[in-house]
Amino acid sequence: MKTRSDWTPARWLRIVLPAVVIVIWFAAGSLGGPTFGKLSGVSSNDQAAFLPASAESTAGQDWQKRFTDSQAVPAIVVVQSDSTIPPSDLASFSALGAKLGDVKGVQAPESGQRTSVAGPIPSQDGRAVEFIVPVADTNNVKTVVADLRSVLKRELPSGTQGWVTGPAGLTADLVNAFGGIDGILLLVAVGAVFVILLLVYRALLLPVLVLLASVFALCAAILVVYLFALWGWIKLSGQSQGILSILVIGAATDYSLLLVARYREALEQHESRWTAIVAAWRAAFEPILASGATVILALLCLLFSDLNSNKSLGPIAAIGIVFSLLSALTLLPTLLAVFGRAAFWPFRPTYAGGEHAHEHKHEGTERVAGLEGIRGVWRRVGLLIAHRPRLTWIVSFVVLVACAFGLTQLKANGVEQTALVLTQSDAVDGQKVLARHFDAGSGAPVLIVAKEGDGDAVLAAAKKNDGISAATLYAGNVRPGQSTPPVVKDGRVLIQATLKAQPDSSAAEQVVRDLRRDLPAAGSGVLVGGVTAIALDTNDTAQRDLLRIIPIVLLVILLVLMLLLRSILAPVLLIGSVVLSYAAALGVSALVFDHLFRFSGADASVPLFGFVFLVALGVDYNIFLMTRVREESLRLGTRPGILRGLGMTGSVITSAGVVLAATFAALAVIPILFLVQIAFIVAFGVLLDTVLVRSLLVPAVSYDVGRAIWWPSKLWRTPGQSV
Repeated sequence: MKTRSDWTPARWLRIVLPAVVIVIWFAAGSLGGPTFGKLSGVSSNDQAAFLPASAESTAGQDWQKRFTDSQAVPAIVVVQSDSTIPPSDLASFSALGAKLGDVKGVQAPESGQRTSVAGPIPSQDGRAVEFIVPVADTNNVKTVVADLRSVLKRELPSGTQGWVTGPAGLTADLVNAFGGIDGILLLVAVGAVFVILLLVYRALLLPVLVLLASVFALCAAILVVYLFALWGWIKLSGQSQGILSILVIGAATDYSLLLVARYREALEQHESRWTAIVAAWRAAFEPILASGATVILALLCLLFSDLNSNKSLGPIAAIGIVFSLLSALTLLPTLLAVFGRAAFWPFRPTYAGGEHAHEHKHEGTERVAGLEGIRGVWRRVGLLIAHRPRLTWIVSFVVLVACAFGLTQLKANGVEQTALVLTQSDAVDGQKVLARHFDAGSGAPVLIVAKEGDGDAVLAAAKKNDGISAATLYAGNVRPGQSTPPVVKDGRVLIQATLKAQPDSSAAEQVVRDLRRDLPAAGSGVLVGGVTAIALDTNDTAQRDLLRIIPIVLLVILLVLMLLLRSILAPVLLIGSVVLSYAAALGVSALVFDHLFRFSGADASVPLFGFVFLVALGVDYNIFLMTRVREESLRLGTRPGILRGLGMTGSVITSAGVVLAATFAALAVIPILFLVQIAFIVAFGVLLDTVLVRSLLVPAVSYDVGRAIWWPSKLWRTPGQSV
């Protein structure tokens, strides 16, 4: 008669079930894989597209479209001469302007005009001229700007240098910087994870199986995200695209590590690989499902955001976690069952003769309940917590609080657009040249919409602002010197005000704030929009989102932990540890950004994204640890259960943390400030969480509190073993 340890399913089931699962996933991979390169075609990096409808700049942009009948994005071509440009040479520059206007994708000229390009406009110092080129093909800004640069390089007069900058030039360079997000990012992330898995498992086949499950999860997620973006259900940006890839690879690998750890244990307790995989799946199912569900719910809390870029990231990332869960709970168990102990070659786990047989192995002479069979560093950590729990958690707490003081140095109120790209940028260089010879805000004016009757008064009030160098009523595309009445649309006029400061600078944003404060006195219903206003509204909305979403995420995670652990006190302590860990990670990151990397600041969304990822993923490790602690506490009692849970999960949690840190660190290969900052915050935060919080602080606090940690569940009232 077969025993439980040598049970195997029927032969047909061993063949049919794995085949069906593998075929389904391979089909998803074959459909989703080719879609990976198409994501850029359905993504947008336009800030305005992600603003809420209630933002003043959004309303201003809607009015602007009525006045201009065009959605063209201005490119500013600036040409600098080695010497003063005589007026007689301006004719040759006019020929350059005409050739720039002939580039495919530039707005067509109006009837009777040779070109839609404004210029050449000479600088006051006579050393430079500028052209304002309206780029009408906004879906291919990168290509149009590249063609403009080619024309400029070919047609520049001798003794001059030229740059293409302005909103279109900066957008093109930003898109170029995202160019590696389709291939390089994934290759770096997968390569890093593969090396780590080789070191962790010291096996050749197992890392391949784990990565195979992760990559197929990513392919399936990409297929769904692509279709949703194509149908207009979600808005996809370059940053969401990069985060999706990293999140799926990292999360799927983390869940796989937990299952593999349980499978290795089960193979030592059961002779049959089929019995082992069923036992491992049952043991890992609850923590993996709870972890994934917690992350999904935390990400969906981003739907409460007013900023559409944040709101879209929630379902996009949640889709990725759903497929990470499905892969870890279906494809990977199937592959492990098919390959059995061979997956661990050359260090195959051997059958030890029954459940808990390994517990009789003991290291050293000191016997501590719960540490039987635990060896190496986790035995030493367990002994430290058993002998000095209070000292351990107090020291850990003090270290984290000290790190959190770095928050006072955090400057997350937005950065200049010229600081977003971390590599050499023609547009950034051109912006610097532009600022030396012209008003830095030329080409990206503040757009003010006022009632027709209030137009003159609002215009006069705008000119009084010290940050405005010039302001005019919009009269259409007219040549300098022409006297034309202003364009009126639905009883409104449009005022274009040129900033003295660079449009994406904090000084320019302050001018917009001042105009919004002062202009209503000159006319009711005044709207202030434009490029600067869009950046300002984006930053302000992101900061409001941070205050709104953090409490919602914490409440959701607290409720999930209460249901999972059947306790109130333990979840409260765990939430406190996660928040402290986040504050410490952000504090250290602020110091590194300011004093090591010399960043000018941080995007206003960085703290929110860092919080969602660190808290949601940090809770993953809480769940991995505390579900095992609860399982062992039911068998051994609370304090021995804490030591045993720590000893049995220490390696897998640490490995999972290193893997997740490595995958998020891969974001740094994309030279975008936002992604580099998220990469550091999450990578450092995850390592801090796994090494200090999950290994020392949480177990030591739990051990010090004792069985009261499970209050008010039955386990709280259980003084010892409940077996």
